Amino acid sequence: MTDIHADPHAHGHGHGAPKHPYHLVDPSFWPLLAAIAAGILTSGTVLFMHGYGMVVMIIGFLCVLAMMAVWWRDVIKEATFQGFHTPVVQLGLRYGMALFIASEVMFFSAFFWAFFSSSLYPVGGVWPPKGIHPFDPFEFPFLNTMILLLSGTTVTWAHHSLLEGNRKGLIQGLTVTVLLGFSFTCVQAYEYSHAAFHFTDGIYPSTFFMATGFHGFHVIVGTIFLAVCLFRSIRGDFKPDHHFGLEAAAWYWHFVDVVWLFLFVCIYWWGMGAAIPEGVGG
Repeated sequence: MTDIHADPHAHGHGHGAPKHPYHLVDPSFWPLLAAIAAGILTSGTVLFMHGYGMVVMIIGFLCVLAMMAVWWRDVIKEATFQGFHTPVVQLGLRYGMALFIASEVMFFSAFFWAFFSSSLYPVGGVWPPKGIHPFDPFEFPFLNTMILLLSGTTVTWAHHSLLEGNRKGLIQGLTVTVLLGFSFTCVQAYEYSHAAFHFTDGIYPSTFFMATGFHGFHVIVGTIFLAVCLFRSIRGDFKPDHHFGLEAAAWYWHFVDVVWLFLFVCIYWWGMGAAIPEGVGG
């Protein structure tokens, strides 16, 4: 890819052409509106957890989707059609995505901390608490583990197909990955609907639904992310040497996979059999 900013003849005085490879983004309302939409969604979700506020939650979710659509649309235009994503800009985007994933690691660490703090030193000396019947980890949770592990291989297949110039493999790999992500969400929704406990039934349900529920939300976001990449792949936006959008989606999806493995092992599997004898750790 030729960088016009590297050509000294491309910067004639008086033409207003930039003399550096960086992208100075134009002022935009999207960050402010996205923050408002996220606030509505968060408020509606909290209200929903207390038995009301579903309408607010749905409105917030739709607003977030709308902000994602218009903001990503502008970024795609800047990257694909306006040529603003030079190699230096792409490097900055990679650092930004890596730091974002690191922040997500800290986000989920808080939920694991809450779970282990409650399970290793349970009130009453028993975990899971009396009256709580956890899921069998080798039924639907294991199925979802297989779904996510398979999706990790299909998104890698798509990425390597792009690097090799195989557009058909790219589209097929992304299609299968999106379908697997949707399948995971459906299985988890079915699992939640058949839970033997509710969010307000104590510390076990609270930590369980917060950790697995936020992971499920990340799966939905990742599936949308990959669906956008699939649409762009069909349109022919990605090139073997210029496809950070797909890379970012793949990184995010692999992160979601790894978090689920920790959830499955710690909360579903270990958490089910972590009953502590009376008096130990109490």
